[in-house]
Amino acid sequence: MEKILARFDVPYLQVLNEKGETDKKLMPKFSKDAIMKMYEVMVLTRTADDVMLKLQREGRMGTYAPARGQEASQVGSTLALRGEDWLFPLYRDIGSMIIKGMPLSLILRYFRGDERGMCVPRNVNMFPTIITVAGQCPHAVGAAMAAKIRSDKIAVMCSFGDGASSKGDFYEAANFAGVFHSPVVFLCQNNQYAISVPRSSQSAAETIAQKAIAFGFPGVQVDGNDVFAVYKASLEAVERARAGKGPTLVECFTYRMGDHTTSDDASRYRSREEVSEWVKKDPVARLEKYMVSENVMTGKEMKEIAASTLNEVEKAVKEAESAPKQDAGDIFRFMYAEMPKRLQSQRDYLKRFEGDINGKR
Repeated sequence: MEKILARFDVPYLQVLNEKGETDKKLMPKFSKDAIMKMYEVMVLTRTADDVMLKLQREGRMGTYAPARGQEASQVGSTLALRGEDWLFPLYRDIGSMIIKGMPLSLILRYFRGDERGMCVPRNVNMFPTIITVAGQCPHAVGAAMAAKIRSDKIAVMCSFGDGASSKGDFYEAANFAGVFHSPVVFLCQNNQYAISVPRSSQSAAETIAQKAIAFGFPGVQVDGNDVFAVYKASLEAVERARAGKGPTLVECFTYRMGDHTTSDDASRYRSREEVSEWVKKDPVARLEKYMVSENVMTGKEMKEIAASTLNEVEKAVKEAESAPKQDAGDIFRFMYAEMPKRLQSQRDYLKRFEGDINGKR
């Protein structure tokens, strides 16, 4: 006997196209102020990203992962969260962290090599960003499982890239989430490359969204450069999680316009033609076209926002660079409640070494 046990579909969502036109039937109900907020944070994200890239080139910041091109995926998704919801970001999520309430000066401090930059304020429900690819996925599901046990009506959002979807951490996390019906939203920012490895070489699956099916929950692919579509899909997933209906995988089909990090050279594995085609889909430019056509904002107002966000970023840079120097002894001080002898000896050696290099034998 042969029969079909099940059939599955993977929906695709786009609300705002490259010309700045919307599908009126799918367009969420936004006030003018809400759209302006979206735009302002997207511009702030891009401005901060541009400045941080320059700071790294000037030797004022360490290795940095540019976010240009992914502003809609970050801002649209995180705006769907409430204050009590939790975010588990990846290292490229500047926009998401800003939306969640993370001070920009702290983000800057972190990328300057100061770990205190990820001392997340108590009123910000966000876990520190993680560099290990997909490492945040099990942690996010664990937090979601804990919320369910405590009967907390919240959602947990876990942000990761397409490269992370090839890691065992993601599959293990997704399996737990499905089995335990955890209130978690897996947000995959598919920017087409895991460093230099193209999406086509990572998986034979037609979409990343369809991977959710194997774990017993829905997956949807959205135009990741369409902030309205990202918000709509993320909000539905977040509300589904809060209602006790389990996890969702939202795949944002987007593009990393810059290098993977400041130590990468994307021109070695991507053509100029490919990048040019994606530049036409720029999420910020797309939203600007919509706002002008719908009389939401004028070109003059956009220039004013660009200037004010640059001032805001420059102020944050000054604050980050004027922060008290971090005590190198902290790497020993916070490892154990009581410092073991082997760490004490290493700490004492560091003190002697610092004395030597400063001429204080």
